[in-house]
Amino acid sequence: MSTQTLDKSDAADAKATVTPKTESALVSTTGRTTIADTVVSKIAGIATREVNGVHDVGGGTSRAIGALRERIPGARVNQSQGVSVEVGERQAAVDIDIVAEYGVSIADLASGIRRNVITAVERMTGLEVTEVNIVVHDVYLDEGDDDSQEVTGTRVQ
Repeated sequence: MSTQTLDKSDAADAKATVTPKTESALVSTTGRTTIADTVVSKIAGIATREVNGVHDVGGGTSRAIGALRERIPGARVNQSQGVSVEVGERQAAVDIDIVAEYGVSIADLASGIRRNVITAVERMTGLEVTEVNIVVHDVYLDEGDDDSQEVTGTRVQ
């Protein structure tokens, strides 16, 4: 009778040839779930607006279009305004354009937005967020109501 012994290197080679099944919350052996870009952008937009210090989301053009849209009776706010995303099978990348409120630390604001967006997207979709890029387009100054200023008179008659 001959007996065959396996040394440690042969055992390691045998384990390396067996690939484990990779499953995620969205891709498994029983099926695949696809999440549309608009779903991720809406979640990211809502999560961004929840952070204190964000005055508005979007650049100049998208905010102007959003302001027009809000004036239409029955129209809803576009929650994904100012947000663009790339969504794969397991990962997502998010780009956000914002207007910050004056006096807020922009570095802290960006950190808070990233944290909130990553938490919301990963919790709700199961996607891994690889990056959140933020562009600050403007700083909002709350100068109060124009009606509260007194008129001192005209300079010419």
